[in-house]
Amino acid sequence: MRFAGKIAVVTGAASGIGKAAVLKLAGEGAHVFAADIDEAGGRALAEQSNGKIDFVRCDVTKPSDIEALMDTAAAKAGGIDIVFNNAAAGGDRAPIDEISPEGWDRTMDLVLKSVAMGIRYAAPHMKHRKGASIVNTASVAALGAGYSPIAYAVAKAGVLHLSKVAATDLAQYGIRVNAICPGFINTNIFTASLEVPGEFKTQANAVIAEMSANAQPVARGGQPEDIANAVAYLASEESSFMTGTHLLVDGGLTIGQRHAWDKETPGMFDALLAMEEAAKAGTGA
Repeated sequence: MRFAGKIAVVTGAASGIGKAAVLKLAGEGAHVFAADIDEAGGRALAEQSNGKIDFVRCDVTKPSDIEALMDTAAAKAGGIDIVFNNAAAGGDRAPIDEISPEGWDRTMDLVLKSVAMGIRYAAPHMKHRKGASIVNTASVAALGAGYSPIAYAVAKAGVLHLSKVAATDLAQYGIRVNAICPGFINTNIFTASLEVPGEFKTQANAVIAEMSANAQPVARGGQPEDIANAVAYLASEESSFMTGTHLLVDGGLTIGQRHAWDKETPGMFDALLAMEEAAKAGTGA
C-alpha cells in the first residue's frame, strides 16, 4: 500500500497504459481521479472501484479542461500528490515534406502541450506535499528515428526535455518530475488513427500483438502493466532520489529492433502502413 492516503490524477485513463496505471495506483491505496474523453470507459472504471476512482471527463487538447480537472481533484481531496500525464495518440502521420501546419499543431497540442499544461495546472496543488511526483509519458520515439511518424517523435522528445527542465523549476517546492519511455506496448494507440473500418483495426491489433513478441530482444509483447509498474515506482518514495530523468521500458527495443538484424522482419511502423493500405484496398476506400 505505497500510496495509502495519496491523491493521484491520471489522464488517458480509460484504456491501455492509463487504465493499467489507474488500477495499479488505486490497488495500492491511492484515491485516483481518472480523466479521459471516453466517458463510457472512464465511468465503467470508476463504478467498479468501490469509490477509490473518480472519473472526470477531460479533453487534454483544451487547457481549460486540464485546469478544471486539477482544480476538481484538489477541491474534492484537499490537494494532489501524484500526476501521470499520459493521454496522447499517434497524431499526424505525414512526413516532414508533406505535413500541414494544422497537422503539426494538432499533434503538438495533443502530445506535448497537454503535458505542459498538466504540469502547469497540477503544480500549484502539489507544492510542499510530501512525496509529490509528476510522471509524464514520453516514448522510445523521443530517442531516435524510425519508431513513429515525425511529428509524434518530435512531440515526445519535447515531453522528455520538458520533464527535465520542469524538474528544476519545481524542485524548490519538493515536486519531482520524471518521464517514462515505453517501447511497443500492446494497446490500441498504433491503430487508433488508421483510416480503416473498425474490424480491420481489431485485426491489426491482433497482428501487432503477434509481431511485438518478435520486435525486440525480450521475446514477448509489452503490456500496459509493464508501464504501470514503472509509473508506480516513479510515483513512490522508492524513487525519491530521482528527478529530471526517465525510465526506458522497451524490452530492449532501442538496443536493436529485430528488423535491424533479421531482414525478413519489417519495422513495426512500416508494417502498420502496409496493413492500412491493404485494408483500404480490401474495402475499396
